[in-house]
Amino acid sequence: MPTGYVTVPRGLSEEIAYKIVELRLAACVNIIECSSIYEWDGEIQNEEESILIIKTSDEMFEEMISRIKSLIPYEIPCIERFEEDWTDEMFKKWRDEFVNEREKEI
Repeated sequence: MPTGYVTVPRGLSEEIAYKIVELRLAACVNIIECSSIYEWDGEIQNEEESILIIKTSDEMFEEMISRIKSLIPYEIPCIERFEEDWTDEMFKKWRDEFVNEREKEI
C-alpha cells in the first residue's frame, strides 16, 4: 500500500484533504504546514504551502492523484509515492477496509 506525499497551496489543503477522504480515495490525510524554497523561472521563490501525507491503496492511488491535480494550480506539482516496508496491522486493516469500501460503491 502506498503513502502519497504532495505539496499544495496552504489555502487549499483542507479542501483537498476533505474531498479525497469524502470520495474514499484515501483513508486519512495529514496536513503539515511548511515553507517551500525553490527556483522557478530564474527566481528564488518562498511559498507558504502544506504537505499532505496521504494513506491510500494501490487501486485508488492514480485516481487520487488525478483528483488532486484537478484541484491545484501548479504547473508541475510535487507528488511522490512511498511504498511501505512496515505498517501497524490494526492501522493497515482500518485503512484497507475504508478505501476498499469505495470500490464496492462504484
